[in-house]
Amino acid sequence: MSSRDTRNDTPARKTDTTQAALDYHARPTPGKIATAITKPCGTQAELSLAYTPGVAAPVREIARDPQAVYHYTAKGNLVGVITDGTAVLGLGNVGPLAGKPVMEGKAVLFKKFADIDVMDIEVDAGSPEAFIETVVHIAPTFGGINLEDIAAPHCFQIEQALTERLDIPVFHDDQHGTAIIIAAGLLNALEVQGKSLEQAKIVCLGAGAAGIASMRLLKVLGADPTRIRLLDRKGVIHAGREDLSVYKQEFAVKTEERSLDDAMTDADVFIGVSGPDLVSAEQIRAMAPRPVVFALSNPDPEIHPDAAHAARDDLVMATGRSDYPNQVNNVLGFPFIFRGALDVRASAINTPMQVAAVRALAALAHEPVPAEVLAAYGAKELSFGPDYIIPTPFDPRLKAFVPPAVAGAALESGVARAPYPAHYPARR
Repeated sequence: MSSRDTRNDTPARKTDTTQAALDYHARPTPGKIATAITKPCGTQAELSLAYTPGVAAPVREIARDPQAVYHYTAKGNLVGVITDGTAVLGLGNVGPLAGKPVMEGKAVLFKKFADIDVMDIEVDAGSPEAFIETVVHIAPTFGGINLEDIAAPHCFQIEQALTERLDIPVFHDDQHGTAIIIAAGLLNALEVQGKSLEQAKIVCLGAGAAGIASMRLLKVLGADPTRIRLLDRKGVIHAGREDLSVYKQEFAVKTEERSLDDAMTDADVFIGVSGPDLVSAEQIRAMAPRPVVFALSNPDPEIHPDAAHAARDDLVMATGRSDYPNQVNNVLGFPFIFRGALDVRASAINTPMQVAAVRALAALAHEPVPAEVLAAYGAKELSFGPDYIIPTPFDPRLKAFVPPAVAGAALESGVARAPYPAHYPARR
């Protein structure tokens, strides 16, 4: 080992894009988030209210009535974004410490789009059980928990256990956030193509958290389970396979189809949540007339939009990229879903609330697009159709569509503990 201390050396120059990202995160202050004081604290009298002796008054009230914590503390607008670092973006198991920039980024999105405060928590847990216990023990801090970047299949076990044990919303965005945006876009894409979800043959390449959650939600919305083909690295998940986890067994169908080639033949819908360049032009050509292709591997999709459109001139396509039409972006969902859940103090984000979010997002894409959205994207026109099946992230109307729908569903399904907010628009 060299005797020279290099800890403070400037890192070697990277590519322009990489260096710009590193500079953004490092300067002028490391990281992307900070705390803020929300009450005046400039005098001795104010300090005595903020801390001792004044703080004793709300402590006594909360001890007497635990629900008073929502009145006297920030709990009701505070979400914990929590990871174990086992599935960070497309980078894999980089560990909790390396996952911290992503969790801070999630905090930025919560605050920017829905004015929700976030504390990011990176847990060094040796097992799902250890992770679960850690989150259970710190949960009183938060009004909701957003699980992030946790690898399958442990993510299913972790979310289920936490949902059962906690009385605040627990939401794994890589599962349900992705599923909600996919479902909203797909309902509209099928409408554009003159098809129905109930009759569509759906191929999903990728049987991890996003793929399984998306197929589950599509079944709730009316998709025929016998017409869903879920594929993992070994091919079609079919009833004859003996290597399936309990989560994959849910989608094991009786079929002679084994490969992606087989599954794509006469398919109405392709959903990719897997990896780059896994779908060929020939497979796109083998799909049914007027297909829907959601190639969502990011930044490099399962098939590039240019190649897909060259193969078929009758398709509707979405990707995870912002430089092509129809971006499937989770920021359309999780900030606004939590906003609605927190505003009625929901004890969970259940399936009716997820369905309500799907319907609200799908409905918003049918509305005329305001000039400020067009300006944000440098577009002359956006209207419902093949190149606009889902709202854009900077659409200010998301706040008026999604949170009220989610809050209303929470009330109707019995998980809300506060009334429908007076400042919300009248219930649809």
